[in-house]
Amino acid sequence: MSHPFLDLPPLSAERFAAIEDGVARLLDTRQDVLITQGEALLPLEGAIRAAAGPGTVALNVITGPYGQTFGNWLRDAGATVHDISVPFHTAVTAEQIEEAFAEHPETDFVSLVHAEAATGNTNPVAEIGEVVRRHGALFYLDAVASVGAEPVLPDAWGVDLCVIGAQKAMGGPAGVSAISVSERAWARMAANPNAPRRSYLSLLDWKERWIDAGRAVLPHAPAQLEMLALEACLERIESAGLAAVMARHRSAALATRAGAVALGGGLEPYVYEEKDAAPVATTLRVPAGVVASELVTGALATDPALPLVAGGGALAKEMVRVNHYGADATPGVVQGSLAALGSALAEHGLTVDLEAARRAAAEAWGQGR
Repeated sequence: MSHPFLDLPPLSAERFAAIEDGVARLLDTRQDVLITQGEALLPLEGAIRAAAGPGTVALNVITGPYGQTFGNWLRDAGATVHDISVPFHTAVTAEQIEEAFAEHPETDFVSLVHAEAATGNTNPVAEIGEVVRRHGALFYLDAVASVGAEPVLPDAWGVDLCVIGAQKAMGGPAGVSAISVSERAWARMAANPNAPRRSYLSLLDWKERWIDAGRAVLPHAPAQLEMLALEACLERIESAGLAAVMARHRSAALATRAGAVALGGGLEPYVYEEKDAAPVATTLRVPAGVVASELVTGALATDPALPLVAGGGALAKEMVRVNHYGADATPGVVQGSLAALGSALAEHGLTVDLEAARRAAAEAWGQGR
């Protein structure tokens, strides 16, 4: 018995390379692009352990939980790490990065998350990239949540290591990811005696056995289904137009934010300034006396398929996240999420205006195009 997911012909090296080329087009980059066979934590950790070591002085920006993780990896690699932590309801600024370089001029590595879906903020990478480039440091960027929802331009921004994943705004699987690598990043890895080799974390192994060998023979069997899904994501984005896909995510963010404010009931945006809010997800602060995780449970009782989750860790008490990315970046999902949250707030005895929320969301959606 045949099955559409089984008995497929092996994925050829030529097709694998063509999918990498599709990622390069998405990022508008001429850097080497490597598709890694696992969730984005694979290249995120692999890049840090390859490019950082005991002689590295790193500036690590923390605007959410992933920034904290990167600092831990950098310290594990032996780097001297200076953290810049900003409140999760805001974004870091280029001025803060400049001040950090003034305080630590020996810094030669900067790690940053573009959009933190967990906290709903996004950082001004273009402006920060100018500062990092001026000081000559290597620039490492987690663009997993932002790619497809807002511009991600490694070459234009001076990003040396840019990691993306397919599972959010690209609307694809979590089991495959990619990284673009600049020439000087490869040189930094090659000069690092502690860079992983003969390891699943090794980017250098892939470079030598795949990129330098002309991408003619795959080093090992690829994740077939995930690669085909990534190819489909790229084709769908190219067909719709990247600008249109990003506009849809921007519209979803604007509509969710405006609708939540109009809804009332004490619900308000967690990220204070609209300019700091990520288009991939909107975080909302719940009113006093309401536990966010309980509010989400009540909202999902009306429709379990809605992309509503409570914040992680301590934020589970105060934050609700609307994950309007990929297939969920639609007016229907936004309106459904607001209606469900409104119903759950009303069950807590709070006054809400569902019709005002509906109108505000519909009007804001048009502003994002």
